[in-house]
Amino acid sequence: MIQVYVTGGTFDKEYNYITGELFFKDTHLKEMFDRGRCEVKIDIKTLMMIDSLDMGEDELSIILYNCRKTEHNRILLTHGTDRMVDTAKVLAEAKIEGKTIVLTGAMIPYAFGMSSDGFFNLGSALAFVQVLPPGVYVVMNGRYFPWDRVRKNRQTGTFEEIEA
Repeated sequence: MIQVYVTGGTFDKEYNYITGELFFKDTHLKEMFDRGRCEVKIDIKTLMMIDSLDMGEDELSIILYNCRKTEHNRILLTHGTDRMVDTAKVLAEAKIEGKTIVLTGAMIPYAFGMSSDGFFNLGSALAFVQVLPPGVYVVMNGRYFPWDRVRKNRQTGTFEEIEA
């Protein structure tokens, strides 16, 4: 069983056609797993629906608590891309033994349809969380990165490896 935690981020944002603003309603994950015909046993739990730029110590504590308390040793965490690496660092430094934790997100909301990278990133993260050894990883753009060897390139809109 894979524990899936939802925290919000661009992944789950909706678009208000009248005001042009992005907002949160509900997570799209169940629909995405269903559309992808996922046959992996998963348990989806929404921890929060928040932009990662608005994430503070309280939200990080909720994420950390849930990652520690789950009985499952494989965790997939959807997260906003702006602070994804920061949260990965908090989880890694907490030294949660024996668990593989993968964080993923999207640069374009899933609700935008075929232009979103969310569906691809979610599928990649689901595959990587099943095969990577215990540790904390970021999965974006079809690649996985150890938590301490990745950064978001704000010019290209992709994640890239950095030297340790």
